[in-house]
Amino acid sequence: MSAPARWIALAGNPNTGKTTLFNALTGLRGKVSNYPGVTVDRRSGPLRGATTALTLVDIPGTYSLVARSAEEQLAIEQLLGRGADGQPPAAVVICADATQLARSLYLLLQCQELGLPCVVALTMSDAAGAAAPAPAALAEALGCEVVPVVARLGQGLPALVAAIERAAAMTPTPRWRWTPSPTLRAALDAVIAARPDGWPETEAAALWALQSVAEGDELVGVPASVRAAVAAALADDAAGRAVDDEATAGRWRWLDRVIGPLATAAPSASRTERVDRILLHRLGGLLAFVGVMFVMFMSLFAWADPAIGLVEEIFGRLGGALRDVMPPGVLADFLVDGVVAGVGSVIVFLPQLLLLFLLLGLLEDCGYLARVAYLMDRVMRTMNLHGRAFVPMLSGFACAVPAVAATRTMERRRDRILTMMVVPLMTCSARLPVYTLLIAALIPASATTQSLLMVGMYAFSTATALIAAWVLSRALPPLRAKRLPFVIELPPYRWPRLPDVLRMMWQKSSMFLREAGTVILACTVALWALLYFPRELPAGAPDFPALVAAAPTDEARADLEHAEAALRLEHSYGGQLGHAIEPAIEPLGFDWKIGIGIIGAFAAREVFVATMGVVYGVGGDIDEDDPSLRTRLAEERSADGSRAYTPLVALSLMIFFALACQCMSTLAVVRRETGGYRWPLFLFTYMTVLAYVVSLAVFQVGRLLGFG
Repeated sequence: MSAPARWIALAGNPNTGKTTLFNALTGLRGKVSNYPGVTVDRRSGPLRGATTALTLVDIPGTYSLVARSAEEQLAIEQLLGRGADGQPPAAVVICADATQLARSLYLLLQCQELGLPCVVALTMSDAAGAAAPAPAALAEALGCEVVPVVARLGQGLPALVAAIERAAAMTPTPRWRWTPSPTLRAALDAVIAARPDGWPETEAAALWALQSVAEGDELVGVPASVRAAVAAALADDAAGRAVDDEATAGRWRWLDRVIGPLATAAPSASRTERVDRILLHRLGGLLAFVGVMFVMFMSLFAWADPAIGLVEEIFGRLGGALRDVMPPGVLADFLVDGVVAGVGSVIVFLPQLLLLFLLLGLLEDCGYLARVAYLMDRVMRTMNLHGRAFVPMLSGFACAVPAVAATRTMERRRDRILTMMVVPLMTCSARLPVYTLLIAALIPASATTQSLLMVGMYAFSTATALIAAWVLSRALPPLRAKRLPFVIELPPYRWPRLPDVLRMMWQKSSMFLREAGTVILACTVALWALLYFPRELPAGAPDFPALVAAAPTDEARADLEHAEAALRLEHSYGGQLGHAIEPAIEPLGFDWKIGIGIIGAFAAREVFVATMGVVYGVGGDIDEDDPSLRTRLAEERSADGSRAYTPLVALSLMIFFALACQCMSTLAVVRRETGGYRWPLFLFTYMTVLAYVVSLAVFQVGRLLGFG
């Protein structure tokens, strides 16, 4: 996406209300959370209320313009006018948190050094109360307009738009609040002299290069001549540290001297501090986190089960109605057994996904998840994971695809790749339907037992991901590196914004529905065809129509119809494929029917549920009197009359799904983020082998202990 010729940059620290302000000024709906680092990619929209055509661009949140991550480099590239069309912004709106004023204004000083006209949107002024500075005094000190805003209530927006238009009409003029030393000035001049045509010639751009460019960095597009000039200027390590310290100290001295006295009182944080004494305690905080997770996952059974039953009944009636109005044949079987049964078996778990996204959204929006990241860093540090890896790993509970994309906020490629290699081990929402089906069908019907097992699967995935990170960081040379310190902002606790949470919940759930209507439906139809064709019975098969016609009772006729359906299924193309792989998966406790589901699940994990729905819907009428898929799995019998699927089989299968990389979309996004096929192939291989070995061990040890 190229930047427009007349555009306004919206910049600021993470968690200063920047995305909320962007939504209010443009009418768009970017994700809003009480968590640092929500904006990963750039968003843009028309500035509403402006008298001229201006586009507002939401720059990723950053504390400074020193580029250490992809997001920070995107910010400086856009502000320097090095975007797709080479146009700098007409003005910059700096979101400044009134409760953390000096820290927010550090970024403003850097923008003024670039010569960009600026406007300060003073956010959180209602939370700051008496500590909020007087806008007029602050504007005089900063040399730019300051407009207090409460974006979620629409307060101050017209005044802010007017101030933006006035700033956009100004002539850019660099303004420095500190004076570089002669040594730093010489280094700046050397970098400016080495710049090629098209590279900014300002001192601020040269200072950015001196502070950002280093051997082994991941910055792109930096000219070789600039890199050479920086290396020469910073040949001495002491000189490099002095450059960074001088610039940082110079800005902070000015902020402390001029801005500090404008805050007349310290903002009250007593409520946040009192709560944090419990939630950030080494032991109490972890116990509280485990308790919150237990209640959340237990509610997935207790609150969502009635809705699940309703959805099952609706799809059962729909299939029965179609069967009644359509003549028997391939088309009727396709619609009822392929489309309705397949997609219905996935959508039936939508109530649980809605509830999961709702609860996670509430925890994120109130500020609790930042505390969890702080707590988990103590654990992750021992596994050689960076603390910021918690954000994508937590996102992995919803979907691995955006979780892999979220690794862009991490500074080093090593940290990003290591996190990508373990994020798919987190229990994503696609695994939830599989777990729910197996637990409800094969585990003794106790809400506490089922909830504990569900929590156990989530804990198992988390522990496995951490152990895998520890092993990979030591076994693979590209992933060995010294761990960087973890720094994260703990936002104040706030009441969740329910409309934003509901919007996020629906966006994630609608994504699931779109998959059910496209990828999963296509896979379901293909699997139905594999299970339906060929229609010819094998040579020597009984004459079922004649036997059914001669059957003395309805029960006998039903048994014959079931036997015919089972024989057709076993000799279908899908049945033949399942039989072919059965010797390999039998030691894990799986039969050929589960084998078909595993094959389909490599396209998308949810397809397993749809596949089992097709397997147990072929050959029989689906109406309101049919047992659900859960009941059919529980009643399945082996040739000797014993239960085909025991709780041990369910546990082995859940562990296989917990560890196997059965998601082509995840592999695709890893390939995009790493820029090649090496890491996706490694990810797929190691996770598949790990899933097979651990599932094999669980099933075989369980049988030895008498649980088979």
